[in-house]
Amino acid sequence: MSLLSSSSGLAVLRNRNLSFYLSSRFLGTLAVQMQSVAVGWQVYQITGSLFDLGLIGLAQFAPFLVLILWAGHVADRHDRRKIIVGCMLTQLLVSALLLAFTASGSHVVWPVFAVLVLFGSARAFMMPASQAVLRNLVPDKDFGQAVALGSSTFHVAVIAGPVLGGLLYAFGPTVVYTISAALLLVATLLMASTTSAPQVRSTKPASWHTLLEGLRFVRSRPIVLGAISLDLFAVLFGGATALLPAYAHDVLHAGPTALGWLRTAPGAGAALCSIALAFMPIRRRVGAWMFGGVAVFGMATLTLGWTSQFPVALIALFLLGAGDMVSVYVRHLLVQYETPDEIRGRVSAVNAVFIGASNELGEFESGVTAGWFGLTRAILLGGAATLVVTGLWAVLFPVLSKMDRFPHHKEEAKV
Repeated sequence: MSLLSSSSGLAVLRNRNLSFYLSSRFLGTLAVQMQSVAVGWQVYQITGSLFDLGLIGLAQFAPFLVLILWAGHVADRHDRRKIIVGCMLTQLLVSALLLAFTASGSHVVWPVFAVLVLFGSARAFMMPASQAVLRNLVPDKDFGQAVALGSSTFHVAVIAGPVLGGLLYAFGPTVVYTISAALLLVATLLMASTTSAPQVRSTKPASWHTLLEGLRFVRSRPIVLGAISLDLFAVLFGGATALLPAYAHDVLHAGPTALGWLRTAPGAGAALCSIALAFMPIRRRVGAWMFGGVAVFGMATLTLGWTSQFPVALIALFLLGAGDMVSVYVRHLLVQYETPDEIRGRVSAVNAVFIGASNELGEFESGVTAGWFGLTRAILLGGAATLVVTGLWAVLFPVLSKMDRFPHHKEEAKV
């Protein structure tokens, strides 16, 4: 019996469209991660400013915040697959523009921030469409495995991308941007070759009422609100990964290759954790697992700020990624199980706002805090704040912290 035909967590890959989707997402993420290492190192080499590292995150988050609710509405009214293809083409354009900037030899970094605004805009439309389309690609019984495998392929790319980006940067940023563009082209073609099941499309015209429908839905579900807001505030204060170029240079006294390994360590932890979840999915004590994952994230951030040893930093970042993966897995399943298909794009947009705020805005917060208090102190403060938020949310959302099963599994148990 072949591995894919078995009842293992890989059986869902017999679905051609899911395989194409995962392959496309893998290559696109690989390209973006390679590019991210190059941009961070290039900007820090040009300016030497911690604040500018924070601005990299802000440049991507600002357009994301402005456009995301509209993007969710678009994902509910139009073909989500076509939206994803269009966003990938825009990301391809971003790689080309970064390549042109590097070839120009300019030492003024504002064009990089302008290009990242375009990237943030594409990401705003891609995230809700990409999150929502997965339910249209697989049967409901396979959805949990599809989520875990999707996370696995995503984090394998997060592992390989920074390492490749750091190694290739030795030959210059032009090499990184050229290969990123090529990978994004292949990813676009793969996504364009998929066909998804018909989605339940919203027929309501665009208005403030319909744009905010996802937000109203989240507010009406304490479990969903607690899950995504926990991620927002916990990761917002623990966004130490934005400071890794400075951490590698100033604390570890290392170069771009070491930065690549540091950037890949969280992805390695998340990937191994997601592979384990594909074969051993969480079914009981859902709330405890989620809060435990965030607590591990906070403690790993504290360890990173405390150490100046490269191996210890790698282990801390590995555990940081593993803890975050548990939280992401639980949150994604909760949001998707609780949400009707006709508003899934808008609810995914609200979820994306929280994710984007915790990532890009968290990077900006880390850059500002590092400028005020110093690099290692900023990381330590972020880890401590994450642990405080975890304990506070356990009190504010007891229905989430004490949750035993996913809503989908509760229904199965009654049958």
